[in-house]
Amino acid sequence: MMVRSNVMKEKVVLHLFIFLCWIAPLSASAYESELPPAMQSSMPPPNLKAVSWVLMNPDTGVMIAAENPDEKMEPASLSKLLTAYIIFREIRRGNLSQEEEVVISENAWRTGGSRMFIEPGERISVENLLLGMIVQSGNDAAVALAEHVAGSEESFSGLLNQVAAELGLRNSHFVNSTGWPHPEHFSSARDISLIASAIIREFPEMYGYYSIREFTWNNITQHNRNPLLGRDESIDGVKTGHTEAAGYCLVGSAKRDGLRIVATVMGTESARYRADAVYSLLKYGFAAYEMHRVYRAGAAVVNAVPVYKGDRSSVAVGVSQDVQLILPKGAGAGLEASVTVNEPLIAPLDQQQQVGKLILGLEGKEIGAYPLVTLDAINQGSWTSRMLDVIRLRFR
Repeated sequence: MMVRSNVMKEKVVLHLFIFLCWIAPLSASAYESELPPAMQSSMPPPNLKAVSWVLMNPDTGVMIAAENPDEKMEPASLSKLLTAYIIFREIRRGNLSQEEEVVISENAWRTGGSRMFIEPGERISVENLLLGMIVQSGNDAAVALAEHVAGSEESFSGLLNQVAAELGLRNSHFVNSTGWPHPEHFSSARDISLIASAIIREFPEMYGYYSIREFTWNNITQHNRNPLLGRDESIDGVKTGHTEAAGYCLVGSAKRDGLRIVATVMGTESARYRADAVYSLLKYGFAAYEMHRVYRAGAAVVNAVPVYKGDRSSVAVGVSQDVQLILPKGAGAGLEASVTVNEPLIAPLDQQQQVGKLILGLEGKEIGAYPLVTLDAINQGSWTSRMLDVIRLRFR
C-alpha cells in the first residue's frame, strides 16, 4: 500500500549577513556534512581560519557542516561543559540539589587560572558554584563541584570519561574538570558540539545559566566571557575557552524560527576572531537552512490500515519519534512522503509494533526512512470474525 502526502511550502524572508571582508566561500569539497547530498544547501559555509569547526543541530544531532571535526585538541575551558552536564544530571536524578551547600576545600581554593574567588571553608550552594563555573568560568568552582560529587577531582575524571562514552564522544579523554592543560586531556570540535547539544536538549531549564551576563561573588563582579551574548538576541550561549596550546575556542548557540544551531570553533588566533567566526557560522546556518517538523510522535500518518482477525477492523499507524528534517531554505516544497505497510496485518498487534516504513524523499531522491508503528493495540477478535477474515484473506 502506498500513501502519498504533500508538504506545504513555507514562505521565509531571507536576510544574509556575513563578513565578506575576511570570509570567502569554500568549494563544495572543502567541508564535511552528515546531511545527505540532496539535503545540503548550495550555499557554501564560510572559510574560517581555525584548526577545526562544527555547525550542528542539537535537536537531531546532525552535523550540518564542519572542517576537521575530529581533530584532537586541548579543549581548555570548554571542558567545563561536560562537568556542567554531569552536575545537571546529578540534580535531575535527585543526587544533588541546587540549594545544597558545598564546603570549599583548600585544593579547590588553590586552583589556578580563571577563578570565582571562593575561600577555603566557605559553604556555597551548588547553584552559586554553577554560576561561578558557567558565567565566570571559575576553575575553583569546577574543582569544588567535582570534589563534592566524586570525592576528588581524580575520581571525577573517571566519571567524565564514563559519561563521555555514554554521549558517544570518540575523540575525547578528560583528566580534570576544568580543562587545565595536560597531555592526556583532549577533545574535538565534534565532541564539544555533542556535549553542548546534550545540555541544550536534555536540560533546557538549566541551559538558561549560559545566557546570564554577569555574576558577583565575594564582592567581585565578573562578566560572562561569551562576547556573543548581546550581539544578537537569538544567541543564548554557550562557552569560551583559551590556553596557549588550544588557541581561542568558542561554542555559540542560537535559535530562530524553530531551528536551533550550535557552532563550535577551536584553535583560532584571537578572542575577537573566534567570536566573529562563530557568529558567521550561526548567520550562515540560518541563511542556508530551515527546520521542518514533518510528523509528530504519536500522530497518525495513516488513519485506518485494515486489520484481519482482530476485535477492530483497522488501526492507525504513525511514527514513535518526531520526524524532523533540516532542509535548504525553500526546499520543503519538493518534500515527498510515502508509506509501505507489511500487509496483511493479522491480530493480535501490540501498540508501537513496527508494521511498515515511512520513506521521505526530496526531488525524487530518498533522504530518510523511519519505522512505522501501530498507535493502538489490536486484540484477537471473536471466533466468528476470525473465520470470516480467513475467507476474506483468500480473496484479497
